[in-house]
Amino acid sequence: MTGVSAVAGASRDDRTGPDGAVMAGVARTVRALRHSRGLSADQLAARAGVSKGSLVALENAAGNPNLATLVRLADALGVPVTQLIGEPPGPPVRVYDAAQAPPLWHGPAGGTARVLVTTPTAAPVELWRWDLGPGESYQSHPHLAGLVETVTMISGTAVVTVDGTDYPLRPGLTAVYGGDAEHSFRGGDPDGGCLLMTVHLPADQAGLPGPDQAGVSGPDQAGAG
Repeated sequence: MTGVSAVAGASRDDRTGPDGAVMAGVARTVRALRHSRGLSADQLAARAGVSKGSLVALENAAGNPNLATLVRLADALGVPVTQLIGEPPGPPVRVYDAAQAPPLWHGPAGGTARVLVTTPTAAPVELWRWDLGPGESYQSHPHLAGLVETVTMISGTAVVTVDGTDYPLRPGLTAVYGGDAEHSFRGGDPDGGCLLMTVHLPADQAGLPGPDQAGVSGPDQAGAG
């Protein structure tokens, strides 16, 4: 669910991350996961592609990591982003309110990205809601091998770009692609759009290579453009 925006100048590295109230929990979780995997700070920083200084600051609750840093660390540690944030366990049936999910990304045109839910399964699935203004975009870095993403257009229009190829989406269309490819989202003109993204994490959460993923596909793909 991780770069520099191609259209609106909205680098994920320029956007703010979770509120300070949850940072102590994030710090404890990242530190505990790193230790449980036998990784030094240098090793985790290199594996996640972040600076050691940023990691050390995060583990001391002294930084305010953005979405890019959280996703990179989650990928490197083989866990959902919500596990870093410390979502508490729920009852057998839990109803989630999208309005209560804190934004993990803010775009320059008012766009947001929120994790609505993560399934408590061996191969977790994250459900994200993205609201993008016209021309507003988000560039994601390739995730670990074996991860698959789907993007379903709910309202408005958007363009999903995978490995340099644009796939325009309108309501009712879904794109499916391997998350280990370069990919980005861009709100369409004139009103932008709302999309739901699922992130299907590999059953093996150690970050080991997974099965090869197919290219982008989607219903009515030929007529989407």
